[in-house]
Amino acid sequence: MTQAPTPTADTVRRLVLSLLKDAKDAKDGKDAGDDPGGRGGRKARQGESGPDVRPATDDAEPVTWWVGSRHVLRLAPDREATLRQRRELRLRDLVRQHVPTAVPVSVAHGEWAPGLGYTLDTKVPGGSGEEHDVSAVGEADLAGLLTGLREVPVRQAETLGLPRAAPRSLEALRRSAVRAAERLVRADEFDAARLNQLTPPAASQLAAQPGSAVLTHHALTGGHLVVSADGRVRGVLGWAGAVVGDPAEDIAGLALAVGSPAAVRAATLAGYGARPCLRGLWLARCDTVVRLAEDLTGKNAMLLRTRLRRAWEPILLERVTDLGDADDAL
Repeated sequence: MTQAPTPTADTVRRLVLSLLKDAKDAKDGKDAGDDPGGRGGRKARQGESGPDVRPATDDAEPVTWWVGSRHVLRLAPDREATLRQRRELRLRDLVRQHVPTAVPVSVAHGEWAPGLGYTLDTKVPGGSGEEHDVSAVGEADLAGLLTGLREVPVRQAETLGLPRAAPRSLEALRRSAVRAAERLVRADEFDAARLNQLTPPAASQLAAQPGSAVLTHHALTGGHLVVSADGRVRGVLGWAGAVVGDPAEDIAGLALAVGSPAAVRAATLAGYGARPCLRGLWLARCDTVVRLAEDLTGKNAMLLRTRLRRAWEPILLERVTDLGDADDAL
């Protein structure tokens, strides 16, 4: 198998310049063959500096690039990612009809190398959810997002190629978290007694209910939420991992991104009952314990500590709910 080329600033700049030229030719009613300069004219354009391009991440081989101040270029690094990207473009068109928050729009897409796709997306104005707090009105935005995802016809989503994801076993995750908590206790990072709230019978009570699968974003991290300075959620990014599955996974993602109280309030506003809310809460809590224990000294440890703190924020619902009588709504 031929190794994929490494994307560089020159690679990105040449691609963007070719897109700008194609757009200008289309606007002028010309094709490339009508260029008075012929191939020489095209080469002259390639010599232009073009818009500013810079990596959006610190990765050694970045695949996401800022293009000027209004666009983002995403390069698929392999053929599997290319297939996901093509599916994502179709999914975003479907989701946009149902959710109140902005979803990126692709202004151009194609291949940046043989068999490897790209999309040039409009940048959604705002900052990262990791850097801005979500306001009460922003929680209503999140409720609208969860409501909209539930309203997307599952069969229509599956025709786009979205896979179904089986619900995770909360009891298996609880056991993993108990083992991971021992490592965190030795590092003075966590009080393992906090996990005693989730007993094996309680985990069983919070199993996913049959027939509850909906379209789920499945990666609602703070980095995928675009939040404005006033705390409104203006957009949602990162749809490549979306699946038809357990709605509690998105509630769990929001708990890591905005804190458990805000996540549960948003889910409740969206019409979810106590059971899926508490299931999402405990998925998030157990996940954060496991992930921090796996990467205590890694470069992401600070972010993982922040997510653990958010997930373990207390909520009123868990104090007043008897799991045996928990509401099965949605």
